[in-house]
Amino acid sequence: QVQLVESGGGLVQAGGSLKLSCAASGRTFSDYNMGWFRQAPGKEREFVAQISWSGHSTYYGDSVKGRFTISRDNTKNTVYLQMNSLKPEDTALYYCAAGLHGNNFARRYDYWGQGTQVTVSS
Repeated sequence: QVQLVESGGGLVQAGGSLKLSCAASGRTFSDYNMGWFRQAPGKEREFVAQISWSGHSTYYGDSVKGRFTISRDNTKNTVYLQMNSLKPEDTALYYCAAGLHGNNFARRYDYWGQGTQVTVSS
């Protein structure tokens, strides 16, 4: 089992920045690819970003490419999502997820956090 706890969400104005954190506990964190997904009310869950177990490769959804950066610190069992140039359409509940073979598909992840709310005002 892997337990995931997100933090860092909040209310920010358009153009602002937030940094989300996801702390993991349980099994060996560095075994897992990590992903961030988001879900807005009435919409399907959307892939945001993924980072490999080593941190050497990253992948982003088209809507956040160039604005968001995913990173991880395996010594702290934590994955981060730096979000810059935020837009109102980034408003959603943001989830982190862990999967041995995690990619841009939610079904490839085995463990999920409870989510942290990000609200971007115009």
